[in-house]
Amino acid sequence: MEVNPPKQEHLLALKVMRLTKPTLFTNIPVTCEEKDLPGDLFNQLMRDDPSTVRGAEILMLGEMLTLPQNFGNIFLGETFSSYISVHNDSNQIVKDILVKADLQTSSQRLNLSASNAAVAELKPDCCIDDVIHHEVKEIGTHILVCAVSYTTQGGEKMYFRKFFKFQVLKPLDVKTKFYNAETDEVFLEAQIQNITTSPMFMEKVSLEPSIMYNVTELNSVNQAGECLSTFGSRAYLQPMDTRQYLYCLKPKKEFAEKAGIIKGVTVIGKLDIVWKTNLGERGRLQTSQLQRMAPGYGDVRLSLEAIPDTVNLEEPFHITCKITNCSSERTMDLVLEMCNTSSIHWCGISGRQLGKLHPSSSLCLALTLLSSVQGLQSVSGLRITDTFLKRTYEYDDIAQVCVVSSAVKVES
Repeated sequence: MEVNPPKQEHLLALKVMRLTKPTLFTNIPVTCEEKDLPGDLFNQLMRDDPSTVRGAEILMLGEMLTLPQNFGNIFLGETFSSYISVHNDSNQIVKDILVKADLQTSSQRLNLSASNAAVAELKPDCCIDDVIHHEVKEIGTHILVCAVSYTTQGGEKMYFRKFFKFQVLKPLDVKTKFYNAETDEVFLEAQIQNITTSPMFMEKVSLEPSIMYNVTELNSVNQAGECLSTFGSRAYLQPMDTRQYLYCLKPKKEFAEKAGIIKGVTVIGKLDIVWKTNLGERGRLQTSQLQRMAPGYGDVRLSLEAIPDTVNLEEPFHITCKITNCSSERTMDLVLEMCNTSSIHWCGISGRQLGKLHPSSSLCLALTLLSSVQGLQSVSGLRITDTFLKRTYEYDDIAQVCVVSSAVKVES
């Protein structure tokens, strides 16, 4: 919407036009059956219309392009471009012309002019042209302020402004979910929804991890040595459609050995999203740093390093546990107790000393157990006691194994 100040008699005229990609012209088909009164008249008019596609006249398709008639919709992450022209409508030579373009947002005022130097003179019927560009990084109301100052032949200094107000809309709705794995891995699910009224081509959706993590994208599958997207060959996102992206973050080797540091890391990284809309018009968004809720492991953490998927009924099997001292300053003296459940029975000595475990260090422990019940059984019943603080940590539902009859052969 254009808001102008009170009219003044000026020698110069200012024109502003937003530069955007053209759109495909669409016609409204008007047709009827041959037995109706117009007969074949409407159909013939559509066939003669140069804006229709030959052989598909009744479809709302066109081969012509139309230039934008207004500012249109501007979305966050797109590049706002505008053409500014100052024309001398008078028969006088105008001197010291200065054209300035500012963009006022809710938080700042930006100077978009390519040059702040004044033009010495402008002859009649001549013009000064400028093209401005700005990557839109805020939503809400924006005002393009174009100011022109000049000096007449009589030495009078003149000045006028024009204001162009437009709204910047949000193109995407991004939601994230975090899943903390026992192996210090973090899985990120990003749900991206197109909340515009036109389709988008999703050129790139990537995760830039923080310095402590390496990231693996889980949005493709390998078929016959070729990497194929899980979304198919066409990466279009229709209006109001949602697409889910999955990423796996693993601690870098130098940080993985420091359990206390990884435990407290909440900053994971940020998403970088690039898309294209009408005739390849590009947009880009970067989220702020994504943060997760740090998992509450306590001072002692137990994780599984190895466990079989399937075991035989009433036959011993082995698992490997990793016990980590998450404290950054205290050495622990630990005792391991193994408590049987209704289906899981531990083999070995319960109440044995594990020895001293230094801060941020780990030890691996091989344990043997068997199950007396078939089906999917939960491994539970481990208790670790810190003898100094007299604090016991309980670990139940550590993992699950499938227990089958001994008659069923289990593949190792």
